[in-house]
Amino acid sequence: MTRRLTPAERLAATDIVQPALDGTIPAASVSKARRRVEDYETWINEVRPVFEDAAASGRSFLCWQIARDHNLPDPPDRDHDWGRLMARLHHDGLIRTNGFGLTRDKSGVRRWIGTRAAREGRAAA
Repeated sequence: MTRRLTPAERLAATDIVQPALDGTIPAASVSKARRRVEDYETWINEVRPVFEDAAASGRSFLCWQIARDHNLPDPPDRDHDWGRLMARLHHDGLIRTNGFGLTRDKSGVRRWIGTRAAREGRAAA
């Protein structure tokens, strides 16, 4: 039976690296946006401050827009951890729903806005 490749191995196997003019092959680098954090708590510690700042701004936002605009890394479980983060921020009193927005493929997602407590710096951290 063949072994399944990890995302990093798949990326390395499919990337085309052009040699430098002196013939050396540059080290492969993965951008921060394509990086995947393996530990959920490490990921939370990296992305939560960005969402706290967005909540404190008082402007409404979509989760994917914040992640894209700030080049945030992917979580360990990309299909579930973004929602888990937003639920955690909602539970902590930092954000509340503010309607719906669309993703690039026109799927409906929640639009969020910071609570008054978040804007005044009184929300649970």
